[in-house]
Amino acid sequence: MQAIRPIRLGVNVDHVATVRNARGGALPDPVRAALLVQQAGADGITAHLREDRRHIRDLDMERLKAEISIPLNFEMAATDEMIAIARRIRPHACCLVPEKREERTTEGGLDAAGQGAELGPRIALLKEVGIRVSLFVAADAAQIQAARDLGADIVELHTGAWCEARAEARAAEAQAEFARIAAAAREAHGLGLEVHAGHGLDYESAVLAAAIPGVVELNIGHFLVGEAIFVGLEAAVRRMREAMDRGRALAARGVADGAAA
Repeated sequence: MQAIRPIRLGVNVDHVATVRNARGGALPDPVRAALLVQQAGADGITAHLREDRRHIRDLDMERLKAEISIPLNFEMAATDEMIAIARRIRPHACCLVPEKREERTTEGGLDAAGQGAELGPRIALLKEVGIRVSLFVAADAAQIQAARDLGADIVELHTGAWCEARAEARAAEAQAEFARIAAAAREAHGLGLEVHAGHGLDYESAVLAAAIPGVVELNIGHFLVGEAIFVGLEAAVRRMREAMDRGRALAARGVADGAAA
């Protein structure tokens, strides 16, 4: 049996803040949620500070950095404002994502191949203060090569199209999307990049994503916050952790690429 690295679970607490902001005030507190997630066995916390502050706020980021004891992943657009905030807070990592005000959630991956002139200096500024840099990209060889050339430490592969195809029972498309993600993970790993994956994952798709060789972290948020309404946040995180561990067991047995639909 081949040695397979344990897979990490990063939990995004953005939508706890979405619920808070819908009514105003301080509750529910995304930092309290992060502490519960930590207690339940998550390996990291992700939070996206958007330009319009629609969910996570600046103070949330400061409190997360101060109060959690697991790594903080600051998801953000590659703007001068966000770079300055990240350099001040100094999270464990920053994941650079595309951002449009009109979108409900992050749509598609970052164009690392086409925006190198803008991204390169900003990546350097983050790395200068010891922040690991991740680029959220499509499962595309050109984007992965660009991420490596720009000095990123990590690529996070966008799993949204695959998850949508699975949810809508478009089996052939789901299989093709999964194959692209698996191939991209191999490509990135071969280039020396750490490989993460996320967007749209649920319990079932997390089993399959965790079985992809080379992927060492899944980042999941909206689904877990939704599940928490019915079963509680700690229970949802523990069940997700179990699903991912089942997927890792498949990877250890060499069963990874065949069950995407």
